[in-house]
Amino acid sequence: MANEKLKLLVVEDDPAQRELILKVLQDQDYLLSSADCVEAAIVQIKQSEPDIIFSDWKLGELSGMDLLNYVRRNHSDCGFIIATAYGTITHAVDAMQAGADDYLTKPYQRQALLMSLDKVAKACQLKKRNRNLEAALSEQQALVGLVGKAPCMQQVYQRLKRVGATDATVLIGGESGTGKELAARALHQLSSRQHQPFIAINCGAIPETLAEAELFGAEKGAFTGATTTKVGKLEAAEQGTVFLDEIAELPLLQQSKLLRFLQEGVICRLGSHQDIKLDVRVIAATHRDLKQEVAQGRFREDLFYRLNVVPITMPPLRERQEDIGRLIEHFMRLHQKHYQVECEPLSPATLKALLDYSWPGNVRELANRLERYTLLGDEQELVGELTESPTFSSQADDPSAFCLPDNGLDWEAFEKNCLAQALDKFGGNRTQAAKFLNMGYKAFLYRIDKHQIG
Repeated sequence: MANEKLKLLVVEDDPAQRELILKVLQDQDYLLSSADCVEAAIVQIKQSEPDIIFSDWKLGELSGMDLLNYVRRNHSDCGFIIATAYGTITHAVDAMQAGADDYLTKPYQRQALLMSLDKVAKACQLKKRNRNLEAALSEQQALVGLVGKAPCMQQVYQRLKRVGATDATVLIGGESGTGKELAARALHQLSSRQHQPFIAINCGAIPETLAEAELFGAEKGAFTGATTTKVGKLEAAEQGTVFLDEIAELPLLQQSKLLRFLQEGVICRLGSHQDIKLDVRVIAATHRDLKQEVAQGRFREDLFYRLNVVPITMPPLRERQEDIGRLIEHFMRLHQKHYQVECEPLSPATLKALLDYSWPGNVRELANRLERYTLLGDEQELVGELTESPTFSSQADDPSAFCLPDNGLDWEAFEKNCLAQALDKFGGNRTQAAKFLNMGYKAFLYRIDKHQIG
Protein backbone atom coordinates (compact mmCIF):
# COMPACT_ATOMS: atom_id res chain seq x y z
CA MET A 1 0.00 0.00 0.00
CA ALA A 2 1.13 3.54 -0.67
CA ASN A 3 2.94 5.32 2.13
CA GLU A 4 1.16 8.64 1.50
CA LYS A 5 -2.51 9.26 0.90
CA LEU A 6 -3.34 9.28 -2.79
CA LYS A 7 -6.50 10.80 -4.24
CA LEU A 8 -8.74 8.10 -5.74
CA LEU A 9 -11.76 8.87 -7.93
CA VAL A 10 -14.33 6.08 -8.36
CA VAL A 11 -16.51 6.43 -11.48
CA GLU A 12 -19.54 4.09 -11.47
CA ASP A 13 -23.08 4.81 -12.71
CA ASP A 14 -24.75 2.10 -10.61
CA PRO A 15 -25.41 3.70 -7.16
CA ALA A 16 -25.38 0.39 -5.28
CA GLN A 17 -22.17 -0.79 -6.92
CA ARG A 18 -20.54 2.63 -6.35
CA GLU A 19 -21.42 2.58 -2.64
CA LEU A 20 -20.11 -0.95 -2.32
CA ILE A 21 -16.75 -0.01 -3.86
CA LEU A 22 -16.45 3.06 -1.61
CA LYS A 23 -17.29 0.93 1.44
CA VAL A 24 -14.58 -1.59 0.52
CA LEU A 25 -12.04 1.23 0.19
CA GLN A 26 -13.03 3.38 3.16
CA ASP A 27 -10.54 1.67 5.48
CA GLN A 28 -7.73 1.93 2.93
CA ASP A 29 -5.24 4.78 2.78
CA TYR A 30 -6.93 6.82 0.02
CA LEU A 31 -8.69 10.18 -0.21
CA LEU A 32 -11.93 9.03 -1.85
CA SER A 33 -14.30 10.81 -4.22
CA SER A 34 -16.87 9.50 -6.69
CA ALA A 35 -18.80 10.36 -9.85
CA ASP A 36 -21.73 8.71 -11.63
CA CYS A 37 -20.85 9.63 -15.24
CA VAL A 38 -17.99 10.78 -17.46
CA GLU A 39 -19.13 14.42 -17.45
CA ALA A 40 -19.24 14.58 -13.64
CA ALA A 41 -15.85 12.86 -13.45
CA ILE A 42 -14.25 15.44 -15.76
CA VAL A 43 -15.66 18.29 -13.65
CA GLN A 44 -14.09 16.75 -10.54
CA ILE A 45 -10.78 16.13 -12.30
CA LYS A 46 -10.60 19.79 -13.36
CA GLN A 47 -11.29 20.91 -9.78
CA SER A 48 -8.80 18.55 -8.13
CA GLU A 49 -6.70 16.15 -10.18
CA PRO A 50 -6.78 12.64 -8.67
CA ASP A 51 -3.77 10.34 -8.49
CA ILE A 52 -5.79 7.26 -9.55
CA ILE A 53 -9.12 6.77 -11.34
CA PHE A 54 -11.08 3.53 -11.04
CA SER A 55 -13.79 3.53 -13.70
CA ASP A 56 -16.43 1.18 -15.02
CA TRP A 57 -16.52 0.72 -18.80
CA LYS A 58 -20.27 1.34 -19.21
CA LEU A 59 -21.25 4.82 -18.01
CA GLY A 60 -24.45 5.87 -19.74
CA GLU A 61 -24.03 7.71 -23.04
CA LEU A 62 -20.25 7.87 -22.69
CA SER A 63 -17.89 5.07 -21.66
CA GLY A 64 -14.87 4.55 -19.47
CA MET A 65 -12.86 4.57 -22.69
CA ASP A 66 -13.97 8.15 -23.38
CA LEU A 67 -12.85 9.12 -19.88
CA LEU A 68 -9.52 7.33 -20.36
CA ASN A 69 -8.86 9.18 -23.62
CA TYR A 70 -9.57 12.52 -21.89
CA VAL A 71 -7.29 11.68 -18.98
CA ARG A 72 -4.39 10.60 -21.18
CA ARG A 73 -4.64 13.80 -23.24
CA ASN A 74 -4.78 16.15 -20.27
CA HIS A 75 -3.41 14.33 -17.19
CA SER A 76 -0.84 11.85 -18.44
CA ASP A 77 0.56 10.97 -14.99
CA CYS A 78 -2.80 9.94 -13.53
CA GLY A 79 -3.18 6.20 -12.83
CA PHE A 80 -6.19 4.57 -14.52
CA ILE A 81 -7.91 1.23 -13.85
CA ILE A 82 -10.93 0.14 -15.86
CA ALA A 83 -13.52 -2.52 -15.03
CA THR A 84 -14.97 -4.48 -17.95
CA ALA A 85 -17.87 -6.92 -18.13
CA TYR A 86 -17.26 -10.66 -18.18
CA GLY A 87 -16.49 -11.93 -21.69
CA THR A 88 -15.46 -8.53 -23.11
CA ILE A 89 -11.72 -9.10 -23.22
CA THR A 90 -11.45 -6.94 -26.35
CA HIS A 91 -12.52 -3.95 -24.23
CA ALA A 92 -9.70 -4.64 -21.81
CA VAL A 93 -7.18 -4.94 -24.64
CA ASP A 94 -8.38 -1.67 -26.17
CA ALA A 95 -8.14 0.07 -22.80
CA MET A 96 -4.59 -1.13 -22.16
CA GLN A 97 -3.52 -0.03 -25.64
CA ALA A 98 -5.06 3.41 -24.97
CA GLY A 99 -2.98 3.80 -21.81
CA ALA A 100 -4.86 2.17 -18.94
CA ASP A 101 -2.55 0.98 -16.17
CA ASP A 102 -4.65 -2.10 -15.31
CA TYR A 103 -8.07 -3.67 -15.78
CA LEU A 104 -10.44 -5.89 -13.80
CA THR A 105 -13.06 -8.22 -15.23
CA LYS A 106 -16.47 -8.23 -13.52
CA PRO A 107 -17.32 -9.77 -11.20
CA TYR A 108 -14.07 -9.19 -9.31
CA GLN A 109 -13.13 -10.04 -5.74
CA ARG A 110 -12.27 -7.45 -3.04
CA GLN A 111 -8.68 -8.69 -2.91
CA ALA A 112 -8.26 -8.33 -6.69
CA LEU A 113 -9.45 -4.70 -6.49
CA LEU A 114 -7.05 -3.89 -3.63
CA MET A 115 -4.11 -5.56 -5.37
CA SER A 116 -4.78 -3.67 -8.60
CA LEU A 117 -5.01 -0.33 -6.76
CA ASP A 118 -1.84 -1.08 -4.80
CA LYS A 119 0.08 -1.86 -7.99
CA VAL A 120 -1.06 1.33 -9.73
CA ALA A 121 -0.46 3.41 -6.56
CA LYS A 122 3.17 2.26 -6.43
CA ALA A 123 3.56 3.06 -10.13
CA CYS A 124 2.18 6.58 -9.51
CA GLN A 125 4.61 7.19 -6.67
CA LEU A 126 7.48 5.99 -8.84
CA LYS A 127 6.41 8.39 -11.59
CA LYS A 128 6.41 11.26 -9.11
CA ARG A 129 9.86 10.37 -7.77
CA ASN A 130 11.24 10.09 -11.30
CA ARG A 131 9.72 13.42 -12.24
CA ASN A 132 11.23 15.11 -9.17
CA LEU A 133 14.60 13.46 -9.88
CA GLU A 134 14.52 14.60 -13.52
CA ALA A 135 13.73 18.14 -12.39
CA ALA A 136 16.60 18.08 -9.90
CA LEU A 137 19.03 16.68 -12.48
CA SER A 138 17.89 19.23 -15.04
CA GLU A 139 18.50 22.02 -12.55
CA GLN A 140 21.89 20.56 -11.60
CA GLN A 141 22.86 20.32 -15.26
CA ALA A 142 21.68 23.87 -15.86
CA LEU A 143 23.81 25.23 -13.02
CA VAL A 144 26.86 23.11 -13.84
CA GLY A 145 30.05 25.11 -13.37
CA LEU A 146 28.44 27.56 -10.97
CA VAL A 147 29.97 26.36 -7.71
CA GLY A 148 29.39 27.99 -4.36
CA LYS A 149 27.27 28.12 -1.24
CA ALA A 150 28.04 31.66 -0.11
CA PRO A 151 24.91 33.77 0.53
CA CYS A 152 25.66 36.01 -2.45
CA MET A 153 25.83 32.95 -4.74
CA GLN A 154 22.60 31.57 -3.29
CA GLN A 155 20.92 34.83 -4.30
CA VAL A 156 22.29 34.37 -7.82
CA TYR A 157 20.94 30.79 -7.98
CA GLN A 158 17.50 31.89 -6.83
CA ARG A 159 17.41 34.67 -9.41
CA LEU A 160 18.49 32.32 -12.17
CA LYS A 161 15.80 29.80 -11.23
CA ARG A 162 13.09 32.47 -11.07
CA VAL A 163 13.74 33.92 -14.52
CA GLY A 164 15.27 30.90 -16.26
CA ALA A 165 11.94 29.48 -17.43
CA THR A 166 10.81 32.82 -18.86
CA ASP A 167 11.79 34.74 -22.00
CA ALA A 168 12.76 37.84 -20.02
CA THR A 169 15.79 39.78 -21.22
CA VAL A 170 18.58 39.56 -18.63
CA LEU A 171 21.60 41.79 -18.08
CA ILE A 172 24.45 40.06 -16.23
CA GLY A 173 27.04 42.27 -14.58
CA GLY A 174 30.20 41.53 -12.68
CA GLU A 175 33.96 41.66 -12.93
CA SER A 176 35.90 39.70 -15.50
CA GLY A 177 36.22 36.03 -14.63
CA THR A 178 33.19 35.80 -12.31
CA GLY A 179 31.25 33.38 -14.54
CA LYS A 180 28.86 35.59 -16.50
CA GLU A 181 28.73 33.22 -19.47
CA LEU A 182 28.10 30.26 -17.15
CA ALA A 183 25.13 32.15 -15.73
CA ALA A 184 23.84 32.85 -19.25
CA ARG A 185 24.13 29.17 -20.18
CA ALA A 186 22.31 28.25 -16.98
CA LEU A 187 19.44 30.56 -17.95
CA HIS A 188 19.30 28.87 -21.35
CA GLN A 189 19.32 25.37 -19.85
CA LEU A 190 16.56 26.29 -17.38
CA SER A 191 14.31 27.54 -20.18
CA SER A 192 12.07 25.77 -22.68
CA ARG A 193 14.67 26.74 -25.32
CA GLN A 194 17.31 24.40 -23.87
CA HIS A 195 17.28 22.13 -26.95
CA GLN A 196 17.58 25.09 -29.34
CA PRO A 197 20.77 27.02 -30.24
CA PHE A 198 22.78 28.99 -27.69
CA ILE A 199 24.86 31.51 -29.61
CA ALA A 200 27.54 33.42 -27.67
CA ILE A 201 28.91 36.63 -29.20
CA ASN A 202 31.83 38.61 -27.81
CA CYS A 203 30.93 42.13 -28.89
CA GLY A 204 34.42 43.38 -28.06
CA ALA A 205 36.05 40.91 -30.45
CA ILE A 206 34.03 41.85 -33.55
CA PRO A 207 35.75 44.40 -35.85
CA GLU A 208 33.53 47.49 -36.12
CA THR A 209 33.37 47.24 -39.92
CA LEU A 210 31.97 43.70 -39.70
CA ALA A 211 29.74 44.11 -36.63
CA GLU A 212 26.49 44.64 -38.55
CA ALA A 213 27.01 41.65 -40.85
CA GLU A 214 28.06 39.43 -37.92
CA LEU A 215 24.99 40.26 -35.87
CA PHE A 216 22.27 40.84 -38.45
CA GLY A 217 23.56 39.06 -41.56
CA ALA A 218 24.26 40.36 -45.05
CA GLU A 219 22.93 39.74 -48.55
CA LYS A 220 25.21 38.64 -51.37
CA GLY A 221 27.04 41.67 -52.74
CA ALA A 222 26.21 43.89 -49.75
CA PHE A 223 29.92 44.70 -49.34
CA THR A 224 33.21 43.82 -50.92
CA GLY A 225 33.90 40.15 -50.38
CA ALA A 226 30.25 39.23 -49.69
CA THR A 227 30.09 36.47 -52.30
CA THR A 228 27.22 34.63 -50.61
CA THR A 229 24.33 35.48 -48.33
CA LYS A 230 25.51 35.52 -44.70
CA VAL A 231 23.20 34.49 -41.87
CA GLY A 232 23.81 36.68 -38.81
CA LYS A 233 24.26 35.43 -35.27
CA LEU A 234 20.80 36.58 -34.19
CA GLU A 235 19.15 34.71 -37.04
CA ALA A 236 21.26 31.61 -36.30
CA ALA A 237 19.85 31.64 -32.76
CA GLU A 238 16.22 31.39 -33.95
CA GLN A 239 14.01 29.87 -31.21
CA GLY A 240 17.07 29.74 -28.95
CA THR A 241 19.16 32.19 -26.93
CA VAL A 242 21.75 34.74 -27.97
CA PHE A 243 24.35 35.82 -25.40
CA LEU A 244 25.87 39.24 -26.07
CA ASP A 245 29.03 39.30 -23.97
CA GLU A 246 30.69 42.66 -23.34
CA ILE A 247 27.69 44.51 -24.73
CA ALA A 248 29.30 47.85 -23.78
CA GLU A 249 31.81 47.33 -26.62
CA LEU A 250 29.07 47.27 -29.29
CA PRO A 251 29.33 50.29 -31.65
CA LEU A 252 26.54 52.89 -31.33
CA LEU A 253 25.16 52.14 -34.81
CA GLN A 254 24.69 48.48 -33.98
CA GLN A 255 23.25 49.47 -30.60
CA SER A 256 20.38 51.21 -32.39
CA LYS A 257 19.75 48.17 -34.61
CA LEU A 258 19.81 45.87 -31.58
CA LEU A 259 17.31 48.16 -29.85
CA ARG A 260 14.92 47.81 -32.81
CA PHE A 261 15.23 44.03 -32.61
CA LEU A 262 14.46 44.04 -28.87
CA GLN A 263 11.44 46.32 -29.41
CA GLU A 264 9.95 44.77 -32.54
CA GLY A 265 11.52 41.31 -32.83
CA VAL A 266 12.70 41.92 -36.41
CA ILE A 267 16.06 42.32 -38.12
CA CYS A 268 17.07 43.44 -41.57
CA ARG A 269 20.16 41.98 -43.23
CA LEU A 270 22.79 44.35 -44.53
CA GLY A 271 21.95 45.13 -48.18
CA SER A 272 18.30 44.11 -47.81
CA HIS A 273 15.02 45.96 -47.23
CA GLN A 274 13.12 42.88 -46.07
CA ASP A 275 12.43 42.48 -42.35
CA ILE A 276 12.90 39.03 -40.83
CA LYS A 277 10.81 38.14 -37.77
CA LEU A 278 12.78 36.23 -35.13
CA ASP A 279 11.97 34.44 -31.87
CA VAL A 280 15.20 34.80 -29.88
CA ARG A 281 15.83 35.39 -26.19
CA VAL A 282 18.54 37.96 -25.48
CA ILE A 283 20.95 37.78 -22.54
CA ALA A 284 23.65 40.44 -22.30
CA ALA A 285 26.69 40.81 -20.05
CA THR A 286 29.32 43.39 -19.27
CA HIS A 287 32.03 44.08 -16.71
CA ARG A 288 31.50 47.82 -17.15
CA ASP A 289 29.07 50.14 -15.33
CA LEU A 290 26.50 50.74 -18.07
CA LYS A 291 24.94 53.68 -16.21
CA GLN A 292 28.32 55.38 -16.32
CA GLU A 293 28.71 54.44 -19.99
CA VAL A 294 25.31 56.03 -20.68
CA ALA A 295 26.28 59.18 -18.79
CA GLN A 296 29.46 59.48 -20.87
CA GLY A 297 27.57 59.00 -24.16
CA ARG A 298 29.13 55.65 -25.03
CA PHE A 299 25.97 53.58 -24.57
CA ARG A 300 22.38 54.27 -25.56
CA GLU A 301 20.14 54.95 -22.58
CA ASP A 302 17.07 53.40 -24.24
CA LEU A 303 19.01 50.22 -25.02
CA PHE A 304 20.24 50.05 -21.43
CA TYR A 305 16.66 50.04 -20.11
CA ARG A 306 15.63 47.45 -22.71
CA LEU A 307 18.44 45.13 -21.63
CA ASN A 308 18.16 45.76 -17.90
CA VAL A 309 14.77 44.05 -17.46
CA VAL A 310 16.22 41.56 -14.96
CA PRO A 311 19.71 42.44 -13.68
CA ILE A 312 21.92 39.72 -12.20
CA THR A 313 25.29 40.56 -10.67
CA MET A 314 27.95 37.86 -10.39
CA PRO A 315 29.92 38.46 -7.17
CA PRO A 316 33.73 38.64 -7.26
CA LEU A 317 35.61 35.80 -5.61
CA ARG A 318 36.95 38.05 -2.84
CA GLU A 319 33.34 38.56 -1.67
CA ARG A 320 32.72 34.82 -1.30
CA GLN A 321 35.97 33.52 0.13
CA GLU A 322 34.11 30.68 1.86
CA ASP A 323 33.64 29.17 -1.62
CA ILE A 324 37.35 29.08 -2.51
CA GLY A 325 37.86 25.66 -0.89
CA ARG A 326 34.90 24.19 -2.81
CA LEU A 327 36.14 25.72 -6.04
CA ILE A 328 39.63 24.29 -5.50
CA GLU A 329 38.17 20.79 -5.06
CA HIS A 330 35.90 21.28 -8.09
CA PHE A 331 38.64 22.43 -10.45
CA MET A 332 41.16 19.87 -9.25
CA ARG A 333 38.69 17.06 -10.01
CA LEU A 334 37.74 18.65 -13.32
CA HIS A 335 41.29 19.14 -14.59
CA GLN A 336 42.51 15.72 -13.44
CA LYS A 337 39.61 14.06 -15.22
CA HIS A 338 40.16 16.13 -18.38
CA TYR A 339 43.89 15.39 -18.62
CA GLN A 340 43.63 11.84 -17.25
CA VAL A 341 46.28 12.52 -14.62
CA GLU A 342 46.52 12.32 -10.85
CA CYS A 343 48.37 14.89 -8.78
CA GLU A 344 49.21 15.21 -5.13
CA PRO A 345 46.73 17.03 -2.88
CA LEU A 346 47.73 20.58 -2.08
CA SER A 347 49.63 21.05 1.16
CA PRO A 348 48.04 23.01 4.04
CA ALA A 349 50.45 25.90 3.46
CA THR A 350 49.52 26.12 -0.21
CA LEU A 351 45.82 25.92 0.59
CA LYS A 352 46.22 28.78 3.06
CA ALA A 353 48.00 30.86 0.42
CA LEU A 354 45.15 30.20 -2.03
CA LEU A 355 42.52 31.08 0.57
CA ASP A 356 44.32 34.30 1.59
CA TYR A 357 44.88 35.56 -1.98
CA SER A 358 42.56 38.31 -3.25
CA TRP A 359 42.02 36.74 -6.74
CA PRO A 360 41.79 39.83 -8.97
CA GLY A 361 41.07 37.51 -11.92
CA ASN A 362 38.27 35.84 -9.95
CA VAL A 363 37.16 32.26 -10.62
CA ARG A 364 38.81 32.18 -14.05
CA GLU A 365 42.21 32.99 -12.55
CA LEU A 366 41.76 30.27 -9.92
CA ALA A 367 40.76 27.73 -12.57
CA ASN A 368 43.72 28.61 -14.80
CA ARG A 369 46.26 28.41 -11.99
CA LEU A 370 44.93 25.04 -10.82
CA GLU A 371 44.96 23.74 -14.39
CA ARG A 372 48.65 24.63 -14.62
CA TYR A 373 49.32 22.94 -11.27
CA THR A 374 47.50 19.81 -12.48
CA LEU A 375 49.79 19.64 -15.50
CA LEU A 376 53.08 20.60 -13.81
CA GLY A 377 52.55 19.55 -10.20
CA ASP A 378 54.71 22.43 -8.99
CA GLU A 379 53.37 23.90 -5.74
CA GLN A 380 56.31 26.27 -5.41
CA GLU A 381 55.47 27.91 -8.73
CA LEU A 382 51.83 28.21 -7.73
CA VAL A 383 52.50 29.70 -4.30
CA GLY A 384 55.44 31.80 -5.56
CA GLU A 385 53.26 33.57 -8.12
CA LEU A 386 50.60 34.28 -5.53
CA THR A 387 53.05 35.77 -3.04
CA GLU A 388 54.82 37.81 -5.74
CA SER A 389 51.70 39.66 -6.89
CA PRO A 390 50.08 41.16 -3.76
CA THR A 391 51.12 44.70 -4.73
CA PHE A 392 48.93 44.69 -7.80
CA SER A 393 46.16 42.43 -6.42
CA SER A 394 45.63 44.53 -3.32
CA GLN A 395 45.85 47.86 -5.14
CA ALA A 396 44.02 46.99 -8.34
CA ASP A 397 40.90 48.80 -7.18
CA ASP A 398 42.85 51.79 -5.83
CA PRO A 399 45.44 53.00 -8.37
CA SER A 400 46.34 55.95 -6.15
CA ALA A 401 47.80 53.48 -3.63
CA PHE A 402 50.60 52.60 -6.07
CA CYS A 403 53.78 54.59 -5.44
CA LEU A 404 56.52 55.18 -8.01
CA PRO A 405 59.94 53.85 -6.95
CA ASP A 406 62.50 56.45 -5.87
CA ASN A 407 64.95 55.51 -8.62
CA GLY A 408 62.38 56.07 -11.39
CA LEU A 409 60.50 53.73 -13.72
CA ASP A 410 61.05 52.47 -17.28
CA TRP A 411 57.48 53.08 -18.47
CA GLU A 412 57.78 51.19 -21.76
CA ALA A 413 59.16 48.11 -20.03
CA PHE A 414 56.58 48.42 -17.26
CA GLU A 415 53.67 48.66 -19.73
CA LYS A 416 54.99 45.76 -21.81
CA ASN A 417 55.36 43.63 -18.69
CA CYS A 418 51.79 44.40 -17.56
CA LEU A 419 50.39 43.52 -21.00
CA ALA A 420 52.41 40.29 -21.17
CA GLN A 421 51.33 39.24 -17.67
CA ALA A 422 47.68 39.89 -18.49
CA LEU A 423 47.93 37.78 -21.65
CA ASP A 424 49.67 35.00 -19.76
CA LYS A 425 47.05 35.08 -16.99
CA PHE A 426 44.29 34.39 -19.53
CA GLY A 427 46.15 31.94 -21.72
CA GLY A 428 46.63 34.40 -24.58
CA ASN A 429 42.96 35.48 -24.70
CA ARG A 430 43.23 39.11 -25.73
CA THR A 431 39.64 40.01 -24.93
CA GLN A 432 39.87 38.76 -21.35
CA ALA A 433 43.30 40.35 -20.87
CA ALA A 434 41.91 43.71 -22.04
CA LYS A 435 38.99 43.38 -19.62
CA PHE A 436 41.36 42.56 -16.76
CA LEU A 437 43.35 45.75 -17.43
CA ASN A 438 40.08 47.70 -17.77
CA MET A 439 41.22 48.71 -21.23
CA GLY A 440 39.26 49.05 -24.45
CA TYR A 441 39.83 46.13 -26.81
CA LYS A 442 41.16 48.31 -29.64
CA ALA A 443 43.48 50.20 -27.31
CA PHE A 444 44.78 46.88 -25.99
CA LEU A 445 45.44 45.58 -29.52
CA TYR A 446 47.30 48.81 -30.35
CA ARG A 447 49.55 48.48 -27.29
CA ILE A 448 50.45 44.80 -27.76
CA ASP A 449 51.19 45.54 -31.42
CA LYS A 450 53.38 48.49 -30.35
CA HIS A 451 55.35 46.25 -28.01
CA GLN A 452 55.31 43.33 -30.49
CA ILE A 453 53.81 40.96 -27.92
CA GLY A 454 52.43 37.64 -29.13
